[in-house]
Amino acid sequence: MRLAVPGSKRSGDVVPVGGGSSMARAWLGQIAFVAVSGFVLLVIMPNMLSDFRLNLVGKLLAFAIVAEGLALVWGYGGMLVLGQGVFFGLGAYGMAMYMKLESSGSDLPDFMVWSGLDSLPWFWEPFRHAWFAIPVAIIGPGIAGFLLGYVVFRNRVKGVYFSIITQALALIVSTFFVGQQPYTGGTNGITNFTTLFGKHLVRPDTQELLYSATVVCLLATYLFAWWLTKSRFGRLLVALRDDEDRVRFTGYNVALVKAVVFGVSCAMAGLAGALFVPQVGIISPANLAIVPSIEMVIWVAVGGRASLAGAAVGAVAVGLAKSYLSEQFPEIWLYFLGGLFIVAVVLLPGGMAGTLHDAYDWLMARLPRRSAGEPQAAMPAAAGMVSTGE
Repeated sequence: MRLAVPGSKRSGDVVPVGGGSSMARAWLGQIAFVAVSGFVLLVIMPNMLSDFRLNLVGKLLAFAIVAEGLALVWGYGGMLVLGQGVFFGLGAYGMAMYMKLESSGSDLPDFMVWSGLDSLPWFWEPFRHAWFAIPVAIIGPGIAGFLLGYVVFRNRVKGVYFSIITQALALIVSTFFVGQQPYTGGTNGITNFTTLFGKHLVRPDTQELLYSATVVCLLATYLFAWWLTKSRFGRLLVALRDDEDRVRFTGYNVALVKAVVFGVSCAMAGLAGALFVPQVGIISPANLAIVPSIEMVIWVAVGGRASLAGAAVGAVAVGLAKSYLSEQFPEIWLYFLGGLFIVAVVLLPGGMAGTLHDAYDWLMARLPRRSAGEPQAAMPAAAGMVSTGE
C-alpha cells in the first residue's frame, strides 16, 4: 500500500506505508552509522587528542545537537529560526544555576552578594537539586518553544515574519538577562564553577566524562530526529513545508504540528546548552543574542539543512575552522571565516551533504546498469524506475 503525500513537489510522489523490510534495512543502516560514529568519537578521538582539543570537540558536539534540531525545524519543516540561541541559553542557564549553587554551598553566589542581595531568590531554590535543574534545562526550553510556536502559528504567521519574531525574541531575552544583574549575573553571566555532582571540573577525567555524555546525547538525539523524519509525522512535516495551505484544507491542525516540531528543536537546544556549560565554564547573555543564533543557522547551511548528519558535521566543521583561523590569523581571521561562509552558501547551496548527494547521483547516472539476464535495451526502463524512487 502507498500513501500520496500532500504538498509534494513532484506529481506522482508516493511514500511507502507498511514497507517493513525497507524500514528495517534503513534502521539497520542508521544503527550501523551511529555505532561507527560512536566508536570513532568515544574510542579513537580521546586517544588521539590532548585534553584541550578534546574539550574543544566536546563543545562543538554540543553545538551539533543544536544544528540537528535546526535541521529538523528548518530543513524538514521549512521554518527558519533566527533565535535558537535563546533556547540554547535557557538550557545553559538552568544547568549553570545548579552548578553555581553546588559550588557555593550554603553561601550566596558571589554576583548576588556584589549586587546587595542577602538571601537566595525563591526561583533559585529548586535549582539546588539536580533532579529538578536538569529536566527543567531540557524540558523548559521545549515547553517555551511549543507555547511560542503555537501562538505564532495559530495566527498563521510564517516565512520571514516568523524569522523576524524569533530574532526579536533573541534581542529581548538577551537584553532582559543583562538588566537582571542580581539574578542572572548581568553582562558577565554565571561563571566560576568548581564542581559538578561532586567532581572537580578541572580534572581531565571529569572533562572526558562530560565529553562522553555529549557524544551519547548527540547520537541519541540523531536517532530520535531521524526516526521522527521517517514517521508519519515527518512526512506530514515535509508536506507542510511544501504546501501548507493544502495540508490545512485536508483537516490537519497545522499550528499544532509546527509547534510540536519547534518545541522539539528547542528542547534539543536546551540539552545542548546544559552540556555546553560544564565544558566551557561560563554562560552569559551574549550566548542568547542575535549573532550566536545566526551562527547556528550558518552551521546548518554549511552542512546541509536537508540532512541531520550534515547539519551536525557543519556545526563541527565551522567550529574547527573558526578555532584554526583564530589561532593562525588572530588579526584577520574573521575575514577568512566570512569568506568561507560566502563560498559555502554561494557555491554549495545544498551544503556539504547536498553536494555529496548530488555527486553520488551524478556518478550513479553515469555507471552502466544492467540486471542479470536482461538485454542492454532494457537499461533505460530500469534506470527510469530507479530515478523515480520506485
